[in-house]
Amino acid sequence: MKLSVLITSLLITATFSVQAQIKSKAAVQNSSIDSVLNQVLKDQHIAGFAVAVVKGDQVIYSKGFGYRDLENKKPVTPNTLFAIGSSSKAFTSSLIGLLEKDGKLKLDDKATGLLPQLSFYNAEMNNQITVRDLMAHRTGLSRYDLSWFLFNTTNRDSIISRVKYMKPTSGIRERWYYNNFMFLAQGMIAERLSGKTWEQNIKEKFFDPLEMTRSTTNIETFKNDSDAALPYTVVDGNEIKKIDYYNINGMGPAGSINSSVNDMANWLKVWISGGFFKGKEILPSSYIREAASSQMVMGAGLPAKHEDVFLSNYGLGWMIGSYRGHYSVEHGGNINGFSANVAFYPSDKLGIVVLTNQSVSKVPDVITNSIADIMFGLKRVDWNGEAKAETQKANEVKKELKKTPIVSNTSLSHPLKDYVGSFENDAYGIIKVTLENNALRTILGEEKILLKHMHYDVFDPKSVDKNGVVDTAQSNLMFNFSTGVDGKISGIGIFLDGSEKPVMFDFKPEVKKLDAKTLENLVGEYMMGKTPAKVYLKGDVLYVSVPGQPEYETVVVDETTFELKALKGYSIKFEVLLGKKATSMSFIQPNGTFKAIRKN
Repeated sequence: MKLSVLITSLLITATFSVQAQIKSKAAVQNSSIDSVLNQVLKDQHIAGFAVAVVKGDQVIYSKGFGYRDLENKKPVTPNTLFAIGSSSKAFTSSLIGLLEKDGKLKLDDKATGLLPQLSFYNAEMNNQITVRDLMAHRTGLSRYDLSWFLFNTTNRDSIISRVKYMKPTSGIRERWYYNNFMFLAQGMIAERLSGKTWEQNIKEKFFDPLEMTRSTTNIETFKNDSDAALPYTVVDGNEIKKIDYYNINGMGPAGSINSSVNDMANWLKVWISGGFFKGKEILPSSYIREAASSQMVMGAGLPAKHEDVFLSNYGLGWMIGSYRGHYSVEHGGNINGFSANVAFYPSDKLGIVVLTNQSVSKVPDVITNSIADIMFGLKRVDWNGEAKAETQKANEVKKELKKTPIVSNTSLSHPLKDYVGSFENDAYGIIKVTLENNALRTILGEEKILLKHMHYDVFDPKSVDKNGVVDTAQSNLMFNFSTGVDGKISGIGIFLDGSEKPVMFDFKPEVKKLDAKTLENLVGEYMMGKTPAKVYLKGDVLYVSVPGQPEYETVVVDETTFELKALKGYSIKFEVLLGKKATSMSFIQPNGTFKAIRKN
């Protein structure tokens, strides 16, 4: 009996001893994390950030640092909302995983077969690109990000229709190219097959069952939250500057989730556990395995500065790597004023989420790696010091970058009013140039832009804030207006998305309506030497035809001038006496102007 009591006493003592050791180790780890993160806050010129660490099904660390509102010194908390940007992608692809589980699609189904609004540049792409290709960024389409960023709309059909004009950079599955449009397509497939919006699906399938009560996909809900972070960027190397929120709306499935680290910790629990949260299946384990496995090589992934950090692959909405002997799965996120990183290490049952209110920040990666080193008991790498040095070097390089030189003693080729109008590119959108207070202006995204003349027909677009203050920094998106053979402004060339040649936005004539009598006076047969040309109406649209050529639909420019809709640079101009029938018609084309006399 005494022996039994003694053994029980020893077991209790041993249990308390183990628990004490675990608590002591956790306290040391938390203290180390605090120390590193406070130094990051000091060194990285950042307003604030929040961090959560998940081990198994437990949140073992959750804390905010710095300010969500710098001016009013409102602190970041673990419940503070941040935009997570492209860390949203794993959510969108997971909707596809659930549809596969329900038998509504297969990952290797043809994408265009599931989404009729989706069409690619050529027949090969339409016939071969699968849903899996969309999920793994292996369609051969490069980013085209400024298409949605500068020409956004709430109409998803309108945005996805631009894809058919996007020329591929490589063949299908030949190279990895990040493309946000492919995640919009996944969100739209989920909408079509479920009969619910992407936003409804995200809430019902993930936010609600995961008790992510703070999370939202709505920008207004986010902005009006009492514990929402304000967006910031860093200018001139170390000045923290508040900027405007960006409303992704139409491109939502690619990155419009706003969340807190406490909420995102529950999302990480699903991936760490193989698909479960509090005993309930959220995602099939089969999908978890596929999504967290390599589907496409992103790059060589060779060890560089650190020999134990290598591998660069992509799964389904996740990036795959090898971090100092540990399999890593992560995805960053960036949108105006916010940066994020969500990472987990499947073999170690460890997850880390870092959310910040700073544009294009190194902080999420610095913190993720620093915490991983502490949790894995590895020799520390000074990730913070390395990032600080890289930022300083980048700032020095930026100062040395040569601005586009201004050619002096040049002038515009036209009066300012001639540059006014709409200019369109099918893969991007429409730029509408207006004339206000003797200056050309436009709107890009939600920003008001002043076009400042540089030289010849080149203008530098300058951002104008709410108070009318014009940004003095030189842009890298110079507007180069071009002139057609008719002497009129015909388009704008802009270098976008790293293009080697300027992307052309063609002048889009304002659609005008002419009365029936005016149009009737133009109808008839004209002779160009011995060649007849017929002018006739179909409804209220004027057509012209020449033997041996297709009929040409025209677009009204003014009462006597019409452009040929299918032929860029071609137009016809009539000579008309007031109230009478046209006496002649001139074909204006790149190789000359050819006159035709009315026959009847």
